[in-house]
Amino acid sequence: MTVYFIGAGPGAADLITVRGRDLLERCGVCLYPGSMTPTDLLTYCAPEAERVDTANLSLDEIAAKLVSAHRDGHDVARLCSGDPSLYSAVAEQARRLETAGVPYEMVPGVPAFAASAAVLGRELTVPGIGQSLVITRAQARSTTMPAGETLANFARSGATLAVHLAINHIERVTAELASHYGEDCPAAVVALASQPGETVVRGTLADLAGQARAAGMTRAATIFVGRVLAAAGFPDSFLYSGARDRASQPESL
Repeated sequence: MTVYFIGAGPGAADLITVRGRDLLERCGVCLYPGSMTPTDLLTYCAPEAERVDTANLSLDEIAAKLVSAHRDGHDVARLCSGDPSLYSAVAEQARRLETAGVPYEMVPGVPAFAASAAVLGRELTVPGIGQSLVITRAQARSTTMPAGETLANFARSGATLAVHLAINHIERVTAELASHYGEDCPAAVVALASQPGETVVRGTLADLAGQARAAGMTRAATIFVGRVLAAAGFPDSFLYSGARDRASQPESL
């Protein structure tokens, strides 16, 4: 039997992938993060499936449940908020499954930053303005960031930033970034993207923190910083340019 690490998406039940939904329907056991999983999503589970809220379980307890379900002959759906490739603790769980000889697969989902960009109605890679996106987080009461992975280092590149897990430290984050991007740099915060209570604030690094505090944002928020958020007058992409020679281009890129 197999453990499936399924990206549950940003919150809305209809933003799970078709593959993820289909696996939920046939797995005999579903482990989910109760504090982040909407109840509507769990309706995709089979009526007889065992549902386990992992909100109050340790990593070892979660891994033990995955192994036990496998040995009992069940496929397991392990729901992860957003996409399992980002801030999901899948690496630690997969390591334990490998030690126990339990097969697993990863099923991608819609990450929070993508859902938030959709709410903002903005492309994060705009011709001539910004072609790189750095996804990172702020250091607080969490695992230590690797040496060199600092906001200052990322900011020096001028790339667009999507900062997760930092809303409760937004004053420190915006102050640090303003010294590199400038206080007039466009910035935004999206909290609870696609979920009830979704909240959006837009501004600059000078006023973003105050707006976020006034809006009562305290969790499940992504901070965006970069000129792409207010891009105007930029050139059209060469991809669709009428001057591009399409007759001689390769069949696939």
